[in-house]
Amino acid sequence: MNRHQGSKGKGKPSGRGSGNQRSTSYARGNAPIKKANVAPKNTTSKPAGNPGEIRLNKYVANSGMCSRREADVHIATGLVSVNGKVITEMGYKVKPGDEVRYDGARINPEKKAYVLLNKPKGFATTTSEGKGRTVMDLVANATSSRIKPIGRLGRNSKGLLLFTNDDDVAAKFTNSKNGVARLFHIELDKNLKLEDLKKIQAGFKSEGKLIEVEEISYIDGASKKEIGLKIKNTGNTIIRTIFDYFKYDIINLDCVAIGHLTKKDIPRGSWKHLTEQELNTLKML
Repeated sequence: MNRHQGSKGKGKPSGRGSGNQRSTSYARGNAPIKKANVAPKNTTSKPAGNPGEIRLNKYVANSGMCSRREADVHIATGLVSVNGKVITEMGYKVKPGDEVRYDGARINPEKKAYVLLNKPKGFATTTSEGKGRTVMDLVANATSSRIKPIGRLGRNSKGLLLFTNDDDVAAKFTNSKNGVARLFHIELDKNLKLEDLKKIQAGFKSEGKLIEVEEISYIDGASKKEIGLKIKNTGNTIIRTIFDYFKYDIINLDCVAIGHLTKKDIPRGSWKHLTEQELNTLKML
């Protein structure tokens, strides 16, 4: 009996079961070892790319211009450039900050955003850091898209300021003749003479440059120190130029309308996203 038990540990019984036992044996064991060897090969076969890089065809497709497959065709035919250089290489990667153009027009893979701010005094209109409080602080939570202000208002000026990452909309404001009109409520240090008002309305030359406005008028029910001025210009430097020329100081300057957009329901220091109807109307101006 002892012999039988001894042979049970060494002999034939283990042979009869050897077919299954050996294939699953961790002692001889190949399955766990193979799995351990495969993982490192996979992790080292694909080097990590630079953070923020994106394939050019995906960049073009994300901009809403076309599908990724169509983007490949556009790239191959030389319609896409990066930083001024035509790129036809499949798999080319765009880095953050690169300027990508499709058929000459700049494109952006970010969602288009249009934010209207009612700016208070004390905030500089700049995207630069180190300038104290800026309008970018006021719209920091409005969108994840990289929006910029169109034009500027001085630190002590207030009123409407439009932000967007849509270059086509921004371009509408840069033409002083065909651009979007802005209406300002201005308070001067003294009454504006009627003769000066008429000269401003007619247009005049300052240092050889013609200065023109869309409209100028006194404010109904207010003193002659308060006027309304409509101009097609992105900055308020021209307004300073106008009143410096006629020897007036500006006490308060408030942008009350941009085209058809007004401050209604936007408290000072607050912002809102343009509605689809507001945006469509703006694009048609």
